[in-house]
Amino acid sequence: MNQTNPLQLIDGGAAKNARLTRREIVQRLLSGTGAVAAWPLVAASHPIYEHLASGAILDEAERLGAVDWKLLHLNAEQTESLAALAETIVPGSGKAQVNRFIDLLLSVETRKHQQEFAESLAAFEAESQKRFGKRFPSLDAIQQNALLTDAAGLPLKKDSSGDDARQHPGLREHFENLKGWISGAYYSSEAGMRELGWTGEYVFESFPGCAHPEGHH
Repeated sequence: MNQTNPLQLIDGGAAKNARLTRREIVQRLLSGTGAVAAWPLVAASHPIYEHLASGAILDEAERLGAVDWKLLHLNAEQTESLAALAETIVPGSGKAQVNRFIDLLLSVETRKHQQEFAESLAAFEAESQKRFGKRFPSLDAIQQNALLTDAAGLPLKKDSSGDDARQHPGLREHFENLKGWISGAYYSSEAGMRELGWTGEYVFESFPGCAHPEGHH
């Protein structure tokens, strides 16, 4: 992560030079303090929101680019699936090391959320095998986009029995779960910040929105 560029916050028309860490930037995005709008694209009910809101582990993210980086929670097959899914849902996720950041967050997550994440990855691997006879990372771009586009278009399960839909999620629910993790990880990275309006010198008061054409998120 490049931390050599100072971040200028425009507050009440006055520009202030400040050298901010990733945690400090995210906290401003979440809280809406100063001139920065509230955090976009991630539902407050999603597990990643709490990590971004507390900021307790964000300083650890500065080490994600280390040459001796090692997985903390996911196994090699899971992180390969995650990397492929992330790049398809939010192009640029590979360079932003989204899979490493999510692995870091999952390492301090609850067992419930860890299990839900693993189940979401497994659901897409199962669907990939069913439709194409191979794992998601082995699909070509057309197949990957087709699978995710279909999943995003499925109806959400109605929770008519209280907990039934949460206990037996469909592919759309798994898609939304992964999308939340991936979007939160990407848009809290430097690349994501730049897409939302940070030029390296200042942050816009309002965000232009997602520019990705595929529409998965």
